[in-house]
Amino acid sequence: MDKQALYTYLKEKGIPFEAVEHPAVFTVEEALALNLPRPEAGAKNLFLTDKKKRNYCLLTARDHIPVKLKDFQAAIGLTGLKFASEEDLMAILGLIRGAVTPFGALNDTYHRVTVYLDDHFRDHEISVHPNDNTATVYLQGSQLAELLRENGSRVEFIDLEHLGEEANP
Repeated sequence: MDKQALYTYLKEKGIPFEAVEHPAVFTVEEALALNLPRPEAGAKNLFLTDKKKRNYCLLTARDHIPVKLKDFQAAIGLTGLKFASEEDLMAILGLIRGAVTPFGALNDTYHRVTVYLDDHFRDHEISVHPNDNTATVYLQGSQLAELLRENGSRVEFIDLEHLGEEANP
């Protein structure tokens, strides 16, 4: 699903959103330099897999929260997580590096990827690419999760800000 098809899909589903077009960005730093509206909704996305490529995860975190992969994988019960290859990113989510987004799960026809959203976004707005890094879409995180679930994706919210604290009091 490309950017325009995604906009149409969101409208058909009655999901309120705002799209802001901009030059292509490939990193959080480049996105921040654009001075987009509502920086508090900013997110970063990590496409991960285990060593045997049996499990794929798309982790969407607030852009300013450090992600400790060791704590994340312990919380979800996986080991040996690493960044998935660009080839897997394209084959599974239909995305290029720099355009990783939870909306890519709409392209995952075999539902191989579990999407993990920072729990903060459950009750707040989130900004993510619309399967293309030349725009940013703002919508409610709970509506994003519901949309992905309706499409058959596994979506879980995870408290990334406090991850690992129970193990390190």
